[in-house]
Amino acid sequence: MIRFKSCILLIAAALMMFANPAAAQNAPVTPVVPEQPAETSPVPAPTIPPIAEPAPPPAAAAPIVDLTPAAPVKPVRKGPVDSLKPGQFVWEKRDSYENPLRMVVVLDIQRLYVFDGDKLVGFSTMSSGKAGKETPSGIFKILQKKIYHESNIYANAPMPFMQRLTWDGIAIHAGHLPGYPASHGCIRLPKRFAEALYGVTQMDGEVVILESLSKPLARPKPAPVEPIANPPVPITGQVPQPTTGQGELQAQPQPQPEPQPQPQPQPQPSAGVPPSPTPNRR
Repeated sequence: MIRFKSCILLIAAALMMFANPAAAQNAPVTPVVPEQPAETSPVPAPTIPPIAEPAPPPAAAAPIVDLTPAAPVKPVRKGPVDSLKPGQFVWEKRDSYENPLRMVVVLDIQRLYVFDGDKLVGFSTMSSGKAGKETPSGIFKILQKKIYHESNIYANAPMPFMQRLTWDGIAIHAGHLPGYPASHGCIRLPKRFAEALYGVTQMDGEVVILESLSKPLARPKPAPVEPIANPPVPITGQVPQPTTGQGELQAQPQPQPEPQPQPQPQPQPSAGVPPSPTPNRR
């Protein structure tokens, strides 16, 4: 700014000299004194406020221990994967089956499945034994089949299309299905399904009863058969004898039957002589 003002004064003086050169020569020359820069007040340095130290975190409160006993958690009942309602079933009717049918009962989901080998041919809702009369789990065989049977234990209760599994009251038959275990140990089925199943199963057929699909049953291993120390000699026409030097067996000849006495011919009576009378035997 100061330099700019000085330049303006010099330019103005030069113009006056060009306009009146004589006056410019006689006129005294006034020295141009540059202006001093104005003193400026010092700018105060910015003040930085002090940084406050972070406050310590509050002390953690002591955990509160609830000594009251927790309410028992009710187990969540696992339902079947299908959408069948009580009394409904699915059955694939065939003219023939490749293998003897096998039944698998799952108690916790109240379902009965029927297999032909590894192929599922039907499944149904069911009702097993109630509390105190639970249906036993295990591997069973069909011991008896009757189109109509009455219970010998529970007041002659009807048991249509009965297939017996044990001799103490466990069987598969048609009956009421309320949607939960309600029988005295038997496995109740819808009547139409029980009738169709009765017509295609065989005696000694296998029935597997599981508590749940997560608890499979281990099949019992057959007991080992002990070897016989002295096996009986088979009775044939020839009895084996000790071997000879050539390693061949000597055959013993069969005993010949004793000859039976032949009846002697009776003498014929001569002509004119009557035969002697035969005595009566009592």
